[in-house]
Amino acid sequence: MKQFFAAKADHPDLLLFFRMGDFYELFYDDARKAARLLDITLTQRGSSGGAPIPMAGVPAHAYESYLARLVALGESVAICEQIGDPALAKGLVERKVVRIVTPGTVTDEALLDERRDTLLMAVSRGKRGFGLAWADLAGGRFLVNEVDTEEQLEAELARLEPAELLVPDEDSWPAFVQQRRGARRRAPWLFDTDSGRRQLLAFFKLHDLTGFGIEDKPQAIAAAGALLGYVEETQKQQLPHLSAISSETSTDAIAMNAATRRHLELDTRVDGDTRHTLLGVLDSTVSPMGGRLLRRWLHRPLRTRGVLARRHQAVASLIHKGAEADLRDAFRGLGDIERILTRVALRSARPRDFSTLRDSLALLPQVAQILAPLSSPRLAALGSELDRHGHTAELLVRAIAPLPALKLVDGGVIADGFDIELDELRRLSTHADQFLIDLEARERETTGINTLKVGYNRVHGYYIEISKGQADKAPVHYTRRQTLTNAERYITEELKGFEDKVLSARDKSLAREKALYEQLLDALVVELEPLKRCAAALSELDVLAGFAERAQALDWTCPELREEPGLVIERGRHPVVEAVRDVPFEPNDLRLDPTRRMLVITGPNMGGKSTYMRQNALIVLLAHIGSFVPAARALIGPTDRILTRIGAGDDLAKGQSTFMVEMAETSYILHHATEQSLVLMDEIGRGTSTYDGLALADAVARHLAQVNRCYTLFATHYFELTALADEAVDGGPSGIANVHLDAVEHGDALVFMHAVKDGPANRSFGLQVAALAGLPRQTVANARRRLAELETRSSQDIVRPQRDEPAPQQFGLFPPPADDLSQALQQIDPDELTPKQALEALYRLKSLT
Repeated sequence: MKQFFAAKADHPDLLLFFRMGDFYELFYDDARKAARLLDITLTQRGSSGGAPIPMAGVPAHAYESYLARLVALGESVAICEQIGDPALAKGLVERKVVRIVTPGTVTDEALLDERRDTLLMAVSRGKRGFGLAWADLAGGRFLVNEVDTEEQLEAELARLEPAELLVPDEDSWPAFVQQRRGARRRAPWLFDTDSGRRQLLAFFKLHDLTGFGIEDKPQAIAAAGALLGYVEETQKQQLPHLSAISSETSTDAIAMNAATRRHLELDTRVDGDTRHTLLGVLDSTVSPMGGRLLRRWLHRPLRTRGVLARRHQAVASLIHKGAEADLRDAFRGLGDIERILTRVALRSARPRDFSTLRDSLALLPQVAQILAPLSSPRLAALGSELDRHGHTAELLVRAIAPLPALKLVDGGVIADGFDIELDELRRLSTHADQFLIDLEARERETTGINTLKVGYNRVHGYYIEISKGQADKAPVHYTRRQTLTNAERYITEELKGFEDKVLSARDKSLAREKALYEQLLDALVVELEPLKRCAAALSELDVLAGFAERAQALDWTCPELREEPGLVIERGRHPVVEAVRDVPFEPNDLRLDPTRRMLVITGPNMGGKSTYMRQNALIVLLAHIGSFVPAARALIGPTDRILTRIGAGDDLAKGQSTFMVEMAETSYILHHATEQSLVLMDEIGRGTSTYDGLALADAVARHLAQVNRCYTLFATHYFELTALADEAVDGGPSGIANVHLDAVEHGDALVFMHAVKDGPANRSFGLQVAALAGLPRQTVANARRRLAELETRSSQDIVRPQRDEPAPQQFGLFPPPADDLSQALQQIDPDELTPKQALEALYRLKSLT
């Protein structure tokens, strides 16, 4: 318990897994908490201060499953191990904390989602903005970036979704940081730029950070230093797989804020169903590391046209030669090399990791052969990373058994024939009986004693037994070991040597295997960097082959990225809706250019307005990750942002109503959209009164068209907005056009055409949609009568007042600000003025107008 208290004092806020023989035990509050979270038995053992000690434990051989559940709940665990061999220890076995497992630092296979990155992130704050550093310890990636505003920080957190977030323990952090699950406050001095630079230089053994391209990013350096310090503190070992820092810049990618990612349902939905998302339709990757890379690409669509052009050409080449099927078949035998190499670097790789790596490297010649005839610069570059590992593959084939044991302590990991000493030890432990038979026959022949026997017992070990009557014939080199009533037992130097070998052969065999295993780890660590590049190449090949498979299976075409501004999509489809519908999807066109920047989209609910808007955004996004797109043709000009305001929902935790959320998202768009942005706006102003909503929708549409001048799809039920297309701006066209999605009444049924046509819609079909939704017939009938009454009145009475009537006034939440004229009027008391004073007051008021 003294050892426990010492370890717990160093890690008071963590659950402590304290190794005791075959179990990891937890004590006191740790035991109570673990028993509740893991549903394990809470017991008692011994006493302290006269009170029993609460205790709970998990088996050491199965601790990973319990650890995974704790990490998934956001808990961190300190692993306190027995140090050294308990069999050789004198007295109490020494124990110490060898590793701290936190949600962002897990590397064990059982604790990870194989198709999603588990990231640890640190954020620093300075006068010029925020520094970000994040690491995927399981994949060996270390990246940094800097952003200027809180909105950009929130967007990066939404993109990366770190499992654990390190921030300085300071006030005034925004709510999306403070309330984030996995947020962990650290001492502010850990986020210092100078100490961070020194820590990075020491870790990477460099004189400066110029090679990483981050010398001019002080906040990123501060965040990276804080992150690295935390990793070293928790892992308590060398981290050779973190060999470099990569710097991301926001200008290289299409910006999307958190709301846009949510609205477009890239990889998650509100209902938690990941199948009916863009990733669910697009992901046909074979390997887990390919799936993780695709998710990263999807959340960071690039603007670098050279990179995208090479990806598109690679996909086209795979399709043209029909090579993607062979490539995908080869990848079915591919393991998660990326994460195996991390475990190799951390020296936690298991025997099956070695066999998986061996089998995966054996596939490289086949993959290279498939790529050889393809005329693609990108595929050639990726293929060049595959032909440098023949020596490593041959080493693993010779060293690792065809089907190694699950654990090194079980033996049978190193292949027969790899090491002479190990083979001899195994032969001794498995062929001892034959040696004894041969020895007995040889000794009988040498001594002429036919009753001589070679035997063994646990007390005296191996012996040669001769009956009492023939004991006088025993050779002089026989040493008496034991005297029995009817026999004498002897030992010889040869038998003694054999005994020593056999009795220790098992232990020596395991020790020799462990030594050879460590040598293999050393050999692989030397090759770590080229093997990591090989894993990255295989991941990208998997994604590109998946793109090729999807393009053919779903009839997608190669987009054309142009320098000319605009967006032309012919016969575009929504990739997810098309995949889940049983009926054919109705394709639609889109044309936006500098003279046609906004489409005002009208039509009935359920008519397809939101689907039409989303499909065009997804087509643009797919083109910018290197994929083919669901369209007959797509010509896409420069795009810097995709911004959306779609759907309705409140945020009760932040005290925001549905309308407040709508306005906040609209405000973000108006402040950030540029001439190269694609903006989707759906039903602006519907969360308030008719006049407020119409006025807001009109003002927002005008601002987007005239100030932001972005490419906008603006869906609305305010038919008054269709008049915007006819207004002239600065003597020229407005840049706004009307399109609509129509529906046709067939008897009592309503048929949605889902086809986009030019011009505004002529009606909304709201009552028909309400009937389709299942409203009671009487309710719909009453609504029809009320609609008829309203339609018999002049539309001017409904929409705007008669000219000789004042417009209805809506009172604002706040009183209007008082101007100088109104203040001067308030200061005048007519009953107290003389005629001269009244005339002077009138002149004074006149001067204020």
